[in-house]
Amino acid sequence: MTSSQPLSQKPYIRTRENPYFDGLLVKDGALTDDSSNHDFGRISDVQKILKSTSEISGSGRKNIDLDTSEKSMESPLDDSVPSLMRPVLEKSYKVMRKRTSLPNIPLPQSAASFYNGHSPRMEIVESCENINRLNLFLKSKRDEVDAGVPGRFLHAVIGQDVSDVGSVASAIMYAYYLNETLGNDQFCTVPVINTKRAELNSHAELKWLLDSCEIDQSSLIFIDEIDLSYYDLFGSLKLVLLNGSKLPSKQEALKESVIEIFNCKKGESVYPSVEKVTVGQECSSCTLIAEMFAMTSPEILAAQGFSRLLLAGILLDTGNLSSSDSTTKDKYMATLLLNGAGRFGCNGLYQILRYKLYDVSDLRVAEILGKDFKKWTRVVKLENGGSRMVSHVGMSSIGISVEQLLAHGDASTREIKLFRKMEKLGLLMIVSGYYDEEKNFKREILVSTESVEVMKKLLLFNSNASQLPLKALHQPGLGEEMSAFEIDKVTPRKTIERFLEEFGGTSTSVPSRPKQHHQHE
Repeated sequence: MTSSQPLSQKPYIRTRENPYFDGLLVKDGALTDDSSNHDFGRISDVQKILKSTSEISGSGRKNIDLDTSEKSMESPLDDSVPSLMRPVLEKSYKVMRKRTSLPNIPLPQSAASFYNGHSPRMEIVESCENINRLNLFLKSKRDEVDAGVPGRFLHAVIGQDVSDVGSVASAIMYAYYLNETLGNDQFCTVPVINTKRAELNSHAELKWLLDSCEIDQSSLIFIDEIDLSYYDLFGSLKLVLLNGSKLPSKQEALKESVIEIFNCKKGESVYPSVEKVTVGQECSSCTLIAEMFAMTSPEILAAQGFSRLLLAGILLDTGNLSSSDSTTKDKYMATLLLNGAGRFGCNGLYQILRYKLYDVSDLRVAEILGKDFKKWTRVVKLENGGSRMVSHVGMSSIGISVEQLLAHGDASTREIKLFRKMEKLGLLMIVSGYYDEEKNFKREILVSTESVEVMKKLLLFNSNASQLPLKALHQPGLGEEMSAFEIDKVTPRKTIERFLEEFGGTSTSVPSRPKQHHQHE
């Protein structure tokens, strides 16, 4: 170099001057000087902004709306190259504290985590116009239902009596799709979540997803908040049934109101009143709905919150696209919805949902047992050979050890017995599947029966069938009507289900999570 000044002492001079870059600066504000431009966006500065806002309002979590609108810039090039003039584009962002921390979740590496860190306390979220429209739709329909839907048909989109992510997401999104495309003023199209609102508290993965997508949960309609039989009685009910050709047994009386079935298996018989049937081709219902949006208005899927809701359903329905149920169409639509994964990536989003799925730290024992529950009817012949009595056998699957379940509260054993009595079960089998500290998979079983005789019959049946390699697991304070066992070999849940079907009789209810895949199924 010809200059005598050392390179390390040579001052840096920014020479790139272009009117377009003026839009990156905030006029008439503190950000027009160089020091502010260098420092803006750091976590420390955002915290200062948050602190000042907190001192003014005194509330908890704070949202900060930043004026970062992008607009077309006036430039000397505008007259000479009019075809390159940028259209008016306005986007708004907000910086906010994380709603929930995710420090214990082993998130996989992603490009976003390289720049932003694994668990930043702040995140910048783009306001989603499509989510705002969806929330307006949900609120307006909730208001109409509260008013009784006068002079119109109640066009309810409802799934099976489950509360997994795929079922809830598909009910919400398909109802929204029908509302946007049908154009029938005689229909009040609403999604109905086929579970009680109180049960939402036991599904941390669903609550986290709805929060992260900014869905207004107060506008959702749960099955205990609407009387469908009332509308059916007066002939004003039109049902759209998701994920199956038959209504749950407790809602079978509404079958004459079913006019559409969405995502059923090929060849399944349907009700005579059904006018339209969509065969699912074994893929996730969220995949089919995303495909329909992609065909009609693909731009709506570009929004992160909108696409995350559908993507989460696909990932859980297909075991992160790795299960035997996963189809080519599932994988294609998951790729199209990739923006919904955000900084976590698809693998990271799936890991968060799975972690939340098994997170029971804030749940009561009854809520843990009810998360994944199945029931069978058992017909028992009396000793005198005269009449018969009906008993019920149930199975709850949990993701923690039996010891952790029993230590969940001082009255854990009493709550287990109470849950069995509330479900009118003669036998409740709690199936535990978890990984120990050495990352080895463990399978344990806790059995609660209504009498000592039922316990003896179960053990005798198992010894004759030689299906479950049970090994007694010492747990103090269980009593004679409750026993814990360890299974030496890794026994799939399906094997245990078949065992209970043979012992208990005919299945009378569907699993609470029909397609969400678990390891060692």
